[in-house]
Amino acid sequence: MKVCTVGLDLLEGKVKYHDDKFMELVKKCDPLKVTPLYVEFIRDDLVHADAFVVSAEKVLDLLILDMEKLEGRRDRTEDAGEKALLSRCLEGLEMEVPLCDLALAPEELALIKTLAPLSLKPTLVMGELLAVNEIITRVLAKAKMVFFYTVGKKEVHAWPVHYHADIVTCAGKIHTDLARGFIKADIVKYDDFVNVFNMQEARAKKLVYLVDRDYHIEDGDIVEIRFNV
Repeated sequence: MKVCTVGLDLLEGKVKYHDDKFMELVKKCDPLKVTPLYVEFIRDDLVHADAFVVSAEKVLDLLILDMEKLEGRRDRTEDAGEKALLSRCLEGLEMEVPLCDLALAPEELALIKTLAPLSLKPTLVMGELLAVNEIITRVLAKAKMVFFYTVGKKEVHAWPVHYHADIVTCAGKIHTDLARGFIKADIVKYDDFVNVFNMQEARAKKLVYLVDRDYHIEDGDIVEIRFNV
């Protein structure tokens, strides 16, 4: 995940996110390998950023770029509905509200996305400089990201996905073969898993349940994919 900073004195580079659930799973499983989330802080590369962290004093520096795009489209379009939508978005931007914080219907969001505005990406406006881990936590919340985990003696891995992602999408994050050959998935909740010795005991206590491809991930789910390719 790349986070572009604007107007903040944050060092560029990758930072390991301190995730309490992940750390507890590592402690419990004592794996040979650990794979936490790393966030890369960048500057100046606005286009390739996944999210933005902007100081309140510099937020207009970012939003003005979106204003120029939307004003140009508004002035060219002959569609009254589109013109009204763009004018409403511009009003929000002029009030220093990023596009990601505006209440947009799905069809309105789809139209605005075609213009590729910057602040439609998760944009965190900060009035004070927080600790880096807290900044990452807030960016993840703004992006509506949650974690599922794969665990075992070989590796404990944290997987960030969008809230309510379906289980096949999650399987594909682990490996494309798991999505392609998806059959079912075993799910155990984090709070249940940390209170048993291992996955075998979780199954014995009926804490593991089998889900189909219509299952949507919940924060903290521990996942094992059943597949065949």
